[in-house]
Amino acid sequence: MYLKNLQLVNFKNHETAEFAFSPKVNGIVGENGCGKTNLLDAIHYLSFCKSYFSAQDSFSVRFGADFFALHGDFYSFDTQNSNRVSCTFKIAGRKTVKLNQKEYDRMSDHIGLYPLVMVSPYDNDIINEGSEVRRRFFDMIISQFDREYLHQLISYQKLIVQRNRLLKQFLEGGGYNQTLLQIFDEQLAPLADYIHQKRASFIVEILPNFQSYYDFLSDSREKVDITYQSGLNEMSFEEGMAANALADSKSGYTNFGIHKDDFLFTINDNSVKRFGSQGQQKSFALALKLAQFDYVFTQKGIKPILLLDDIFDKLDSRRIAHLLDLVGKDHFGQVFITDTDEHRIAEILESHHINNVIFPLSRTGK
Repeated sequence: MYLKNLQLVNFKNHETAEFAFSPKVNGIVGENGCGKTNLLDAIHYLSFCKSYFSAQDSFSVRFGADFFALHGDFYSFDTQNSNRVSCTFKIAGRKTVKLNQKEYDRMSDHIGLYPLVMVSPYDNDIINEGSEVRRRFFDMIISQFDREYLHQLISYQKLIVQRNRLLKQFLEGGGYNQTLLQIFDEQLAPLADYIHQKRASFIVEILPNFQSYYDFLSDSREKVDITYQSGLNEMSFEEGMAANALADSKSGYTNFGIHKDDFLFTINDNSVKRFGSQGQQKSFALALKLAQFDYVFTQKGIKPILLLDDIFDKLDSRRIAHLLDLVGKDHFGQVFITDTDEHRIAEILESHHINNVIFPLSRTGK
């Protein structure tokens, strides 16, 4: 599977643009500000129905416009057919996602059909930011191949928002109704158990590949590990909610559940966030992304599209060499690489004997 072509209208700094891509390696080159990363984000939209960088769709609309539109044709090697994915958003309207001109009833039904992995300079945020970033990262991976997980996660999040709203009303009004909260808890319990089990199983499965990639990238004998931290490791959901009932009533917030989970990253049993060097953190984050690629490929039998944003400026030459060795050996499928220097990217790819097509972008984003 690969993205055969792409059309953009009013997307970030791109007014109108069309591309016909290679099924192998595509170099996107140009000065800073010309829209290289925005082009990768457009591809991300077609896979995940949302931006990799922005929480709000309105941030992706070109300045002065009131909508954006993205259209991409994905070609399947198995069926030898193309399918068109369209994503549009209107500031005064709503976002729609269509497959072959038919709109989805639920956008979540699209997730996983066209898998993708993005490697970005912001990936160290997975290590250095809060637990919400790590949960979102792992939830996104699991959701690409397990639609039921995504649906149950969405249902859990909606119920938690409603339960928190009720707790806040109790706090502000001076009352407390355990019976109403129990209604929410009975609905949340099976969802929490399902999500917890899937997260725990996922870490067990991805860990060997992750550790192997870390060793490959760092030439290191360091021991790296990922530990899933959850209240449900220690007690049942019902026991946890009962133990935190007083804290909930005082804070106006649900203090127990899978929305509080975290993932501890360690090197030689020490926190990567607190004690890892910049190089160790980069290797750790990149190994996570490459393990994500292998896991999705194993689960779906489709090589995800790989987006490599600004890697030549953000990774050292040793890590780039290791990564491009994998690209040259056809470990990946379709690859997109951005760079500011057309001559540099051409020389690096040629030195690794990697066939490629280069797409220069101008300052206008076209």
